Amino acid sequence: MTPRADPLTVEVVDLIGTVVARYYEEYEHAATEHSLTGAQARVLSLLSIEPLPMRKVAQRLKCEPSNITGIVDRLESRGLVERRPDPADRRVKLAAPTEEGAHLARALRTSLDFAREPLGRLTVAERTLLKELLQRMLGVAPE
Repeated sequence: MTPRADPLTVEVVDLIGTVVARYYEEYEHAATEHSLTGAQARVLSLLSIEPLPMRKVAQRLKCEPSNITGIVDRLESRGLVERRPDPADRRVKLAAPTEEGAHLARALRTSLDFAREPLGRLTVAERTLLKELLQRMLGVAPE
């Protein structure tokens, strides 16, 4: 039998859930402002970090590769993404943002400001601690 979560843990989980819900709500709104679906915006944002094979995009976004193919097709038809050969393996195609796509991904990122103001009210030390705690929760090595 698993032990019951203590009230503090339940409250923290609820707060994390609220932050995630607000993030997705604002993300969808920002995507719509740029005539994108939320899924298209997430793919474009992920590709703006680094070009990836579509299979890896699907793995990172936890969805079916066929869904990513359709999303990349639509982004490509708008001139936001291109497919190019992987320099490490020419049989593999990478999806990569075009210059216009990279610009739009930056615009999306800067338009997500629901957390920027509340985070701005925290000190640098508090934001650093929050970042480190979130990294620990995710099992990510601190920078």
